[in-house]
Amino acid sequence: MLRPAMSQIVKKDESAYEFVIEVARRAREIVNEAEERGEVLDVKPVQLAVEEFASGYPRTPIRYIGSDDEQ
Repeated sequence: MLRPAMSQIVKKDESAYEFVIEVARRAREIVNEAEERGEVLDVKPVQLAVEEFASGYPRTPIRYIGSDDEQ
């Protein structure tokens, strides 16, 4: 896959900062999953995460400290 533009991936109500956090979070998950299976990744986990989000992988909403949603 060609490198998609961030403007094509980021949702309308999402900031670039939130997108970067989600990519980093997913990249860590990819690394952990690969380690559990004993795999060696040929592609960088950040690249895999960006490609997943570009293809429609569901994202987890970010919870902010002190937000009303936090209980």
